[in-house]
Amino acid sequence: MVETKGLLNQIKHHDRLPITVNQNCAVPLPETVWPKLLQPHRLAYYYFVFVDQGLETFQVDGQQVTIADSQIIFGTPNQIFAHPSPNKDTQQYKIGFDGHTLTLLPQAYPFLLNPLNTSTITFEPEARARVKAVLSMLFQLLHSPGKPKKVDIILAHLNALLTEFNSAYFEHHHQPAPTNPKFSKYVAFTLAVETNLTEQHDVHTIAKQLAMTPNNLYGVVKEFSGLSPKEWIINRLIQEAQRKLHYSSSSVKELAYELGFNDPAYFSRLFKKRTGKNVSDFLADQHSLSSK
Repeated sequence: MVETKGLLNQIKHHDRLPITVNQNCAVPLPETVWPKLLQPHRLAYYYFVFVDQGLETFQVDGQQVTIADSQIIFGTPNQIFAHPSPNKDTQQYKIGFDGHTLTLLPQAYPFLLNPLNTSTITFEPEARARVKAVLSMLFQLLHSPGKPKKVDIILAHLNALLTEFNSAYFEHHHQPAPTNPKFSKYVAFTLAVETNLTEQHDVHTIAKQLAMTPNNLYGVVKEFSGLSPKEWIINRLIQEAQRKLHYSSSSVKELAYELGFNDPAYFSRLFKKRTGKNVSDFLADQHSLSSK
């Protein structure tokens, strides 16, 4: 498994802001970087690919995902991401930035929590045109000759871009805006789980943090995910276990304790139930794939 910590600093396109924007791969990557992106690697930054025309296939957390015209695929820190067979004929934009850059923006973007559990966004024609225009402007700002462009101008465009992404993420799946009170509670639940993923698995405690009863929390999470809060948490923990196994060879006991389980045998049963494989078989499959 390739580690990409520090990689963004090797490919960034601004002297003060860790951000990269590329159009149709017009700006070559360093020779040491390109091979890393072709194989599964753990993301250390936020990454987006917008396909204007064409078709591209990626791997996200072990799943194959294909996007076409008017779609974006996105990855967030710690996800396992790969772009094994780039299509040189695709018209596309790629953009990446780190968590520090995100903190400089004026608002939150709930889609980055991925509450709908999808790594793609589809744009309607008008939104597609706006997204393409902002990406083009960002590319020009970062790559036009002369002194580096002002950080506040770049951040203003990045804010507009992420606002478009956030809106399309929810609209395409016919979900209410994050300002909807019930959906806001669901987003808050996903954030609470993410913040204390390896420490707190208790639904009653999370409900109390959100000023909700367990029954109300159950209703909200079930409505928007189709799962109970406990099932949602377990699925997220098993996903995290699979990510960790991509870049480590932890034993069942070590992995269970890392993820906050007191009973390794219980964790092992959950892992096999959710993935169809025990931990050792999953590891063997990963080693087999990486050796090809």
